[in-house]
Formats: sequence, C-alpha cells, structure tokens
Amino acid sequence: MGRVIVVGSLNVDLVTLVERHPRPGETVLGESVGRFAGGKGANQAVAARRSGADVTMVGAVGMDDAGDAYLRRLADLGISTHVDRVDGAATGTAVISVDGAGENAIIVVPGANGVLDVRDIGAGPGDVVLLQLEIPLECVSQVARESHRAGARVVVNLAPYASLPDDVIALADPLVVNESEAALLADSGLLPSSLLVTFGAAGAMWDGERVDGVAVADDEVVDTVGAGDAFCGALVAALADGAPRGVALRRANAAGAAAVRWSGAQPDGRL
Repeated sequence: MGRVIVVGSLNVDLVTLVERHPRPGETVLGESVGRFAGGKGANQAVAARRSGADVTMVGAVGMDDAGDAYLRRLADLGISTHVDRVDGAATGTAVISVDGAGENAIIVVPGANGVLDVRDIGAGPGDVVLLQLEIPLECVSQVARESHRAGARVVVNLAPYASLPDDVIALADPLVVNESEAALLADSGLLPSSLLVTFGAAGAMWDGERVDGVAVADDEVVDTVGAGDAFCGALVAALADGAPRGVALRRANAAGAAAVRWSGAQPDGRL
C-alpha cells in the first residue's frame, strides 16, 4: 500500500446551528457554537487515515493554541505531519452555519494557510498526492508538477473552485469536482484528462463510470459539512491501496454518506 500525502489547509471550524440561513442584512439566532477541527486538507487527511491509509499531512498553522491543539489531534490519529508553524499568522478559521435541513454556509479566513510555501514533499512512485484549493494556487501547481515528475499519482480536488494552469488540470488523475464546480470547469474550456464528478447522495461518475450513492434517511442527516472531503480522503486511500476505479468510488461514496451523520467536518473533531 502506497502513502497518501495530503497538501492543504488546516482550519478551526466555528459551527453554529440555525433554523435557516440569514438573508443579506438579516440577523438570525444560533442555537450553540462548537469549535471543531476542519480545513479541506486536514479533513481529507483524517478521512484517508480512517480508511486505513498511511497518511502525511503537509500544511501550516499559526503559533497559537489552535495550532497546538490541531497538531496534537493529528498525532493522536496516527497522521504524520510536515506542518509549518507560522509566526505572525493565526491558524486558519472557518465560520459555518448549519440550517435545519443540514445544509451549510461557510466563510473561510485562510490565516496561515494563505502563506503556505512548499517546494518538495518527498513524493515518489506508489504515493498518492491529494491537493485542494484552500492554499495558494502557486503552491498547488508547484507540488502537483513536482509530484507528477517524481512518479506519484496526483489527485486534485478543484474546491473551492479556481482556475489552475492547463498542465496541472491535465496531470490530475483524477480531477475531482462537484456539479457546480463541473459547470464552472466546462465554462473555462479547460480539459482534464481524467474527471470525477460527485453528485452528493446520487453518487459519482469517473470518466463515464457511474456508481450510485449510499442512501441516508433524512432524519439521520446531522450536517453535510465535510462530506465531500470524506469522499476525497477515502478515494485516495483506496487508490493508494491499489483498488480499481469502481471499488474506489464505492468506498468514497460510503465515506461521504457516513460523514453526514456526525456534526462537524471530522468525527469526534471538537478542539
């Protein structure tokens, strides 16, 4: 089984439950506030580890108590870390509201994630490198190119959506997007060589191969925060294990379905 190397964001998620999301200029009352481990990069690293992969997390946090707590959490989960401590920048923060239907609205303040500068992550043949876009896009492109040249498999989750250079889009195997990101990608004219589109509860399709989603009863949905990240983490864990495409998709769908049953982006993720 190869390694999974996740290069991405580590955030502290401040989550509140609301009856409904506010309209512009409107104030609504939240039921409670919880502080949870989050960030797309770390969410995906934790999901890959839960799926049995040997995982290394590469990223940045601040010189603050949130950064201390996060590094302790990753160590307790058995995740290796190459995480910079940034003096002068706080650990990234996300403010998340979750409505009565489990749908979320998120504001991300990058903090230390916004100054991450990685040159060499030591990836090689057999490794799977997973990237998302809550870190500087120049860093994403640099890591993707160097990892690909070193013989690693590069998976890019194009979220939150942003344009990447043509060559980076082309080397992703696969490029992972949801339906809205797929529409933006189509409008951009960029052509991935391998494209995986997720459809939430309806499943996913990878280069024409469709796998149905896992049904979750409405009364079992706690919130949808991190479901896409759980999908990506389980996907790369399966790929690092040598699983064929269909098996990897089914494992990823199962992980995404499980993630809507707990509060926060990571299980037992309170910091």
